[in-house]
Amino acid sequence: MSNDDSSSGSLPRAWIKNFLRTFGNEPENKEQLLELLRDAKKRALLDTEALSMMEGVLQVSEMRVRDIMIPRAHMAVIESDSPFDEILPVAIESAHSRFPVIGDDRGEVVGILLAKDLLAYCGDSRGRRFDIRDVLRAAVFVPESKRLNVLLNEFRANRNHMAIVVDEFGAAAGLVTIEDVLEQIVGEIEDEHDFDEGTDILRRGEREFTVKAHTTIEEFNDYFDTDFSDEEFDTIAGLVTNALGHLPKRGEKVDIDGFSFKVLRADSRRIYLLNIRLLSSSEAHPD
Repeated sequence: MSNDDSSSGSLPRAWIKNFLRTFGNEPENKEQLLELLRDAKKRALLDTEALSMMEGVLQVSEMRVRDIMIPRAHMAVIESDSPFDEILPVAIESAHSRFPVIGDDRGEVVGILLAKDLLAYCGDSRGRRFDIRDVLRAAVFVPESKRLNVLLNEFRANRNHMAIVVDEFGAAAGLVTIEDVLEQIVGEIEDEHDFDEGTDILRRGEREFTVKAHTTIEEFNDYFDTDFSDEEFDTIAGLVTNALGHLPKRGEKVDIDGFSFKVLRADSRRIYLLNIRLLSSSEAHPD
């Protein structure tokens, strides 16, 4: 595919011309184009996955960075003056590959730390003197209002994977990754949290679990010996969305009847993966 066909976030021109020859009518706006695409799906000319991706492409051209960014409060960050022994546990626990490094507060991002750069200070090299300035990489900053299709082109052209989103005052408002943008088009991309396709609930520790959002309420109740109602919604995604009152973004948390739910993976259309922590009695019922 040429850059002319893909750089604007629109469908390939040649494909559209062939498609219109088949149906005979040229759409005048995106709504009419979507209707044509959905009609093609009904006629079995497109499968569900292809239609979803095309809808995602059109959606990305209208969305802004603020629509999908991970809010500042939910970023996994490293403080610039933290010693190596404090940084390593953060990197291991979060399992991310890149971390914003902050100064005096979360609004001041001074650079990016790559988890792989910590390897030189592990194992036999543990005695090596660690100075975060030796491994700090420059951060890329983008405004909240930048369109996603433009950001995707910049990610590709500059080979960047993460950008810090700044507000009108220049303070960090959140972050966005190339994976976040691509998932608006292709849906969920497997990451370090994913597990066996045949398993919906995975125990990570004594009180920690990873749960696929499509897990049914019935299956969840059977596993945890709970009695959540499945009259209003069928899945854990529905339970969490209802509790928050909106479609959650990655990093959002909510406590429900002794469980702390944290969204690990989501896009603008659905939740995919959740972290669940069993709350202690004092956490579930604070004084």
